[in-house]
Amino acid sequence: MGSEDVVARAADLHRQRVPFVHARVVLAERPTSAKPGDEALILPDGTIEGFVGGDCAESTVRAQSLVLLDSGESLLLRISPVLEPAQPGMLTVHNPCLSGGTLEIFLEPVQPAPYVAVVGDTPVARALLALGGPLGYEVVRYAAPLPPDAVALVIASHGRDETEPMVAALRADVPYVGLVASRKRGEAVIGSLDVCGSMKARVVTPAGLDIGAQTPPEIAMSILADIVARRPRPSGRPVGSDAPASGLATGLDPVCGMTVAAIESSLHLDHDGARYWFCGSGCLRAYANDPTSYQTG
Repeated sequence: MGSEDVVARAADLHRQRVPFVHARVVLAERPTSAKPGDEALILPDGTIEGFVGGDCAESTVRAQSLVLLDSGESLLLRISPVLEPAQPGMLTVHNPCLSGGTLEIFLEPVQPAPYVAVVGDTPVARALLALGGPLGYEVVRYAAPLPPDAVALVIASHGRDETEPMVAALRADVPYVGLVASRKRGEAVIGSLDVCGSMKARVVTPAGLDIGAQTPPEIAMSILADIVARRPRPSGRPVGSDAPASGLATGLDPVCGMTVAAIESSLHLDHDGARYWFCGSGCLRAYANDPTSYQTG
């Protein structure tokens, strides 16, 4: 996959709202198979599209990329065949299987813009559409069905077509469902919804923070501020953290001892009813040839 292919594939993933990590080799000491400028995209299932090194380097890149998708932080990753002291501003990983050279790879997570759907063609609705983009949000007119990663639905239609999208958003567990209405009318609309009480309690009305907003742009700003305030933040692990992402299963390569992402796209071998994970094909072959030499107990 060449650089142009990586760019095209990244654009395709962006359109599909699929998060990924962009990996680019910035240093390659011989005799590595990668060279500066080599690129790859790492998907949430651990698939690597492109090239940033052999099996062992890919295993390290995969594991660290899955952590970054959780943390939201970029990382300069140094992979060395020998033990090295920690260096500020990067994470150094010892990979004894590496062919002999050292790699430095910049990993940048790319998340889709937070998706906010707006119902209505009122001044407040139009202000929301205008203000969302500069904040880095994808604010669009409502269309069913909502994407599974939608962060908010705002009803700003002055009584038109309110209940159907609101019920759909509540049943889809959209984090923020806001209704632009007076408190009295809002309570009446919520009471009429065909959902359980706990879902009704999730509707925010009047939508937005109470900042004394009067004009449509001010009201839209208060709503977007409320969405920002309530939206969960990434875990934000500091550079140099090797803690696994929440929910990320890991395993130890029984041959070299490296931590490997325990997912289907990682190299693995089943033996005596157990599954073993490997950083590269060399370790897998060594284990397959003589499993008893690498029993972990």
